[in-house]
Amino acid sequence: MKKSIFTILTLLLAVGLFAQNSAESRKIIDKTYNDYISSEGIKLSFVLTTIDSEGEEYDSQKGVAFIKANKFHLEMNDIDVWFDGKTQWVLMKNIDEVNISNPSESELASISPLALLGIYKDGYSLKAPLSKTLNNKNVYQIEMTPMNAGKDFKSIKINIDKASGRLTQALFTLKNNMKTKIDITDYNDNYKFGDSDFIFDKSKYKDTEVIDLR
Repeated sequence: MKKSIFTILTLLLAVGLFAQNSAESRKIIDKTYNDYISSEGIKLSFVLTTIDSEGEEYDSQKGVAFIKANKFHLEMNDIDVWFDGKTQWVLMKNIDEVNISNPSESELASISPLALLGIYKDGYSLKAPLSKTLNNKNVYQIEMTPMNAGKDFKSIKINIDKASGRLTQALFTLKNNMKTKIDITDYNDNYKFGDSDFIFDKSKYKDTEVIDLR
């Protein structure tokens, strides 16, 4: 479950998704990605919602993500994550424990925005964009489907605001038809983060147990 959340969140943050067959969809997503990668710091607020196979929504969680290139910090109700480009710290708030690791390439692909680029460049096919209205905004809706049946998701739909070029919503359908929806409620790319913003600061969590898995 934790890995699935990381995969979804970092997909949301990076928007670094590439296509094999729709040049128009690729052009739209490339612009969104280039805007992201050129920023010195992005802060995203989002709501993550689970949807069951019958379409009922439940278990909504609010979160905030701070991003700079391949570094990021995620804050959610139960978990905080820091990644400085090499080392990962996962704070599990309910048990007051931090796990430290140096993710492998495959593990990194589930949490790192830039690592996801290689996977989705070759792993998904994009359909032509559709014009939709979402939350009173005109958006491009682009659906991605895996070319390999072994992928975690059956399909992914992303919605990009036509006016701003920003991602507004992502919908992930799992193999069991459960869905996870992420709505971006705020986007600010005027930040300038320092490298220390993506490192767990033990001095702020003096009573937290630290488990080094490296």
